Amino acid sequence: MGVRCKFWLLKKKRFCAIPPLPNTEFCGNHSTRSDDRWIQCSIDPSHSVLESNLENHLRRCPLLKHNNSLSLQPFYQKGINGGDEEDEDVSSESKRMAVQCITVPELIKLIEKIKSVHASICKDIQDSYNIPEVCRNWINRANDWKIPFQEKHVIQQASILGNLEKLGAIKSCSSVGEQLHSPAVVEFGAGRGYLTQMLADCYGVSKVFLIERKSYKLKADRSLRQKESLMLERLRIDIEDLNLNAIGSLQGVPYLAIGKHLCGPATDMTLRCCVGENGSTSYLRGLSIATCCHHLCQWKHYINKSFFLSQGMSKDEFHAVTWFTSWAVDSADHEESDTKMENEKVLEGDDDDDDLLRNMCARDRAVLGFMCKDIIDAGRLMWIREHGLEKSELVKYVPSNISPENRLLIASC
Repeated sequence: MGVRCKFWLLKKKRFCAIPPLPNTEFCGNHSTRSDDRWIQCSIDPSHSVLESNLENHLRRCPLLKHNNSLSLQPFYQKGINGGDEEDEDVSSESKRMAVQCITVPELIKLIEKIKSVHASICKDIQDSYNIPEVCRNWINRANDWKIPFQEKHVIQQASILGNLEKLGAIKSCSSVGEQLHSPAVVEFGAGRGYLTQMLADCYGVSKVFLIERKSYKLKADRSLRQKESLMLERLRIDIEDLNLNAIGSLQGVPYLAIGKHLCGPATDMTLRCCVGENGSTSYLRGLSIATCCHHLCQWKHYINKSFFLSQGMSKDEFHAVTWFTSWAVDSADHEESDTKMENEKVLEGDDDDDDLLRNMCARDRAVLGFMCKDIIDAGRLMWIREHGLEKSELVKYVPSNISPENRLLIASC
């Protein structure tokens, strides 16, 4: 084995494999020259380069090549699903500072609004833990296939599909012939594609489109590509920039839109991509999206601003609501059945207490957090129905001990 660079890679737990430069123990990437420093790549902040090499690196950064190629694709349309251009994203720190600047009377008034809105529009969120038999058989056989999965994730995937079947958007395939007539599938935030793999194995699909902005090892893809009757396309693109109508092989094809844990605004962008003036609702046959990370939601991207405004909540109050949602997951040790009880007892504090938020107990924080998450998703459900998907629901698709992020938007056309 040749001489290697002496730079220790923490994530890989080994030394760099590149040969060192002459008269030094380090390669060009890990040189420790005293007059140089490491800085983030301005094109792709996920990696760093030496400041002296930045100019050369920017001309050959792998992400630059990908972005240049992507911009030439017909389905790429910058910001098409992003929302209002005049608004800007608000950082989590800015949200926190804004909440801390709210006076105690204003805070109590806001929480009263949250309680009132939740009581009026979120009382019908039902438990819908639904594992169809065809998925149970798949789970039992998966160990024999040596498919890498964690049981809690597979249970979530099965219930996402089970709820689609419950609404009549899909049915289990009884023969190979049925697969040729089933809808195409577009999985948003696909990651490694395990949700689509279960759907293809249990229900049969003819076309699959995996949408993911990051580059993943294509683990499920290998299995999907072995299906002779299935066409697979993986599009590495941000949902914000995806014009679904311009994908040539999807034009005029009935399809299902699915997604497991679409973080924050990714849910809003997906809905805008599939439904409404930017989407292709006429060919949409079903939708099943598990929402999560509501603390990342932004007014700029949120799909139903008019709903919040109609409830007397401003843009700043919307961002406060999103900030409160982090308490639901932070307090996940408290069973959700406890957090939804006795909502009227939330925030029974002293109006003169300047540390009101800090002094709220974990249970009260969880109650408030879950209410805020429900309100954000209920607004999305209303928007879906207003845009023609009347057969739609917001449900809790798995118990909270499997995942506290257990809300699912489902619809059938």
